[in-house]
This record gives sequence, structure tokens and C-alpha cells, in this order.
Amino acid sequence: MSIGVPKPLNLPFDPIERAAETWRVHFGPSSAMAAVTSIMRAHQILLGQLDTLLRPHDLTFARYEALVLLTFSRTGALPLSRIGERLMVHPTSVTNTVDRLERAGLVRRMRNPKDGRGVLAEITDKGREAVRRATADLMAADFFMTMYGESDRSEIFGLLRTIRVSAGDFEPHDEPRKPEGDPSTRDGSPQG
Repeated sequence: MSIGVPKPLNLPFDPIERAAETWRVHFGPSSAMAAVTSIMRAHQILLGQLDTLLRPHDLTFARYEALVLLTFSRTGALPLSRIGERLMVHPTSVTNTVDRLERAGLVRRMRNPKDGRGVLAEITDKGREAVRRATADLMAADFFMTMYGESDRSEIFGLLRTIRVSAGDFEPHDEPRKPEGDPSTRDGSPQG
């Protein structure tokens, strides 16, 4: 077991497969239930692994995502409402995340100079350093997706993108951009 990975359960059977078999007997077709339950379990596993890896940086994956978003912004600062929109989370979650990042000295709040009323979160130098170190660790761990090759990861992205489009997360325009490193791009760089 590597550092940052929660202890595996090592059950003698697949509980989701067993539940699907029982579901079929009691309710009928079980593929949708099994797929959703598998996605939810994969989310739990990955979030646990990512949070464990990020703990030495005093981060959770949610806080890391917020810092990365600020790092990617032109000025290093964004309105809290924009952070919530981009991370697709409730305003209360953004407030809690920014509160924790601010207490850790990784961001600071400031009045929005454009309207004087809104609040911006701005990444600090300490926050940029935390992103740099945490990203190096995440990249070294390949975001805990080493069991899949590049084409499999791209396929997972596409399959789950369909759910996001169906839920109205965004308006699809053309073909989705391929994640960086996808073998179907000419030079390995993102398309678009």
C-alpha cells in the first residue's frame, strides 16, 4: 500500500455486483442501479485517496480545486460567486472553503474594486506555493488513476461528460476537448 491511499476493504465478493443480482430478483433490471452505485463508490474511493494525499499540505481536494481556479485566473482573484459557478458548488460551500483557505493564509478576501460591494478571494504567495507542491504530488500519483491508460481515461471523461450535459452543467458546442496527453490528439496537447 502506498502513502496517501486508504486501506483497501479486500472483501471476498463485489457487494455492488451482489446487490445488482438481488435487485434483479426483487425489482428487475439492475444496470442503472449498479452503474450509479459504482460511480458513487468510485467517488468515495478517489476523494479519500486525494484528500489523504493532500492532508500534509493542509488541503482537501475541494480546497485544492479552489486554489487551482484562482491560480488559473488572470489576476489571481475571483468573486466568490464565480468560484462557486466554476466549481459547481453551493455558495455556502464556497464560503466555507474560502474561510479555511484564508485561515491557513492561502487566500485573502478583498473588496471587489469594480463594485465596492462584492468580495473577491485572492490567492497569496503561500497559496501559490501550496498549489505547486500539491500539484507535484498529485501528478506523481497520477491522480490515483494509474489503473487506466490514457485512452481509458479519455473514454471515462466522455462517458461522464454525457451525464453532465444531460444535467445542464453546460451547453455542449462541438466535440469535447480531449484531456491533455490523450493519444488521439496530434501532439498530446489539448485541442481547441
